[in-house]
Amino acid sequence: MLSTSTDQLTLATNEIHLWSVDPKRIQQPELLRAYSRLLAPEETTKQQRFRFEKDRHSALITRAFVRDLLSRYADVPPADWKFVKGEKDKPEIVNPPLPLRFNISHTDNMIICAVMLNDDIGCDVENTSRTSDVLSIAKHSFSQVEVEDLLTQPIAQQASRFFDYWTLKESYIKAWGLGLSIPLKDFSFSLPENHQKKNISSIENIKLSFAAHRIDDANTWRSWLFYPNNIHRVALSVRATYNNQDTDYKMRFFNSIPLIKATETARFSPDVNSMMD
Repeated sequence: MLSTSTDQLTLATNEIHLWSVDPKRIQQPELLRAYSRLLAPEETTKQQRFRFEKDRHSALITRAFVRDLLSRYADVPPADWKFVKGEKDKPEIVNPPLPLRFNISHTDNMIICAVMLNDDIGCDVENTSRTSDVLSIAKHSFSQVEVEDLLTQPIAQQASRFFDYWTLKESYIKAWGLGLSIPLKDFSFSLPENHQKKNISSIENIKLSFAAHRIDDANTWRSWLFYPNNIHRVALSVRATYNNQDTDYKMRFFNSIPLIKATETARFSPDVNSMMD
């Protein structure tokens, strides 16, 4: 368990760390001012452009959160990290030159950041309590296979299945860093039969396939779903430069209050298909 802002972490090449923070829990003026001092001028400018205070608050915590957690993997003060948009328009570390890869996502009351070495990683978190016409969105955005699976679900389960697919698809395009320039219909996820088990906290053995015209290799991708609480859905996707289907990925989960503390909450190993508190 980590308890201070200075405890250091190491990453193995097969390890993924998933960090989370609840922005509504951080309201102390002194702490928020400390976060502001960490930001680069361009980050401050972007943060101040948000119209609503809650969005400015979330943006500030997001940037401080990323800087603080990255400093757990290298002897670099949080204010000294420098970022640039990479060739795929995805934020990358430019200084210091380290093999750390990360991706950020946020929704109501949760910000997450996934960190690993070398490989492309994408994450997405969604608040599943938000109401919307999921069938209409799915028919417009999902592949035929995904829509057909959604329609086979009991009506009470369709919204949950929608968010399974939505977060997975978002994590895929975020790992690429190409945004919606990748049509969501061009790739399909399929879930294992055990995905309907009650109280399951994670799903692996998720399969990925592509439309005939999309050039990609499913053997280089691995994806997972997580259920951190009753209303949030989290998906991760990793793209390697090799066939990673047999890679024994290990995952660790952390909650954070940037500059104050971080707590390891769980570990996950696909070998045992369970969360280990």
